[in-house]
Amino acid sequence: MRRPVGLRLRAVLTTMALTATTGWILSMPTASAATGSATGYAAQNGGTTGGAGGQTVRATTGTEINEALCNRASTDTPVIIEVEGTINHGNTSDVSGDSCDVTDDLIDLKKVSNVTIVGVGRGAVFDQLGIHIRESRNIIIQNVTVRNVKKSGSPTSNGGDAISMESNVRNVWVDHTTLEASGGESEGFDGLFDMKNNTQYVTLSYSILRNSERGGLIGSSESDRSNSFITFHNNLYSNLNSRTPLLRGGTAHMFNNHYVGLVESGINSRAGARAKVENNYFEDSKDVLGTFYTDEAG
Repeated sequence: MRRPVGLRLRAVLTTMALTATTGWILSMPTASAATGSATGYAAQNGGTTGGAGGQTVRATTGTEINEALCNRASTDTPVIIEVEGTINHGNTSDVSGDSCDVTDDLIDLKKVSNVTIVGVGRGAVFDQLGIHIRESRNIIIQNVTVRNVKKSGSPTSNGGDAISMESNVRNVWVDHTTLEASGGESEGFDGLFDMKNNTQYVTLSYSILRNSERGGLIGSSESDRSNSFITFHNNLYSNLNSRTPLLRGGTAHMFNNHYVGLVESGINSRAGARAKVENNYFEDSKDVLGTFYTDEAG
């Protein structure tokens, strides 16, 4: 794979995406309780409802998020965790419980189901603390910012990914989020939105991904083709080097997205992948759609 030629960090004065009917749309809303229903592939396979119908818990620290997961009756008891404030390493500690498997260096949704994490009030910022979803299903993440998660340097979290999913994950809806870094791999960052090892039925909607070398991947290698049924719609991708996304195998649908300042490449469909790409807008970007850095075409 070619080395990146460097990032062009710049201010972006728009948070607009595209709609199928009217062209330009709304800016990102202020934080509020989760609303609406999952769209795209996350609405299939039985749908994605998160913690609907369960207890609502307010959290202002990472420890309180862990406690909300661990205090449930079981690993699949529905819960809505309303988050306000900055969540970081300093206020996140490990918690014990039969209904969770959490840690102190990331927000770990491991072997759980029926969970909503939603930013409310003044907003929720996960600062240098990534969100990891593993062997889980029916998860909603909404109205949050995840920024500057590192895999090297200090502190480290989640392998440098803002949000990552792996190992038999089903039905995840990530909506109205901002995922951002402050550079590339040489600065210690990795991907913003990664899926691997049999992750399916995921939607990323109305979100901003910016200022990173890597937007995200679907499949960790050319042989990891078990990930599929992913929707990306009404998102803004700004000042990224590549991977918007990198798709290895599987099926994905990208529509109504706005791409600005892609340095090396954009939607990279390879290794037998199938990407339906429609009604997107590419601005000041290179190699926006195709198969790149491999002979195995998508």
